[in-house]
Amino acid sequence: MNKKEIIKRYKERPVTGGVFRITNTQNGKYLLASDIDLRGSRNRFDFSVSTGSCINMKLQKDWDIFGAKAFVFEVLDELEKEPEQELKAFTEDLKLLEDMWRNRLAGDEY
Repeated sequence: MNKKEIIKRYKERPVTGGVFRITNTQNGKYLLASDIDLRGSRNRFDFSVSTGSCINMKLQKDWDIFGAKAFVFEVLDELEKEPEQELKAFTEDLKLLEDMWRNRLAGDEY
């Protein structure tokens, strides 16, 4: 496989974004967010827990108090990008989905 084929396959791979929540299990507060790369968000969270480094400044204070193990990552909704869909439109769809979840959830958000 040559370089052009590798790049073409990368660009044609399925892109799955979504809405996720990082919850502090000690006090119930959560961070609600969306991302065009849901798997990447999960990987960043897992890495941050394993290294003890916080991934979001909104969580930093509680991260320092309770530690990384007090936080859990939960996928709330997934959305696959259509092949012909522009990235901007996909991002807007994810933000709309995030807003829907924000309205649905009750609790103390960071």
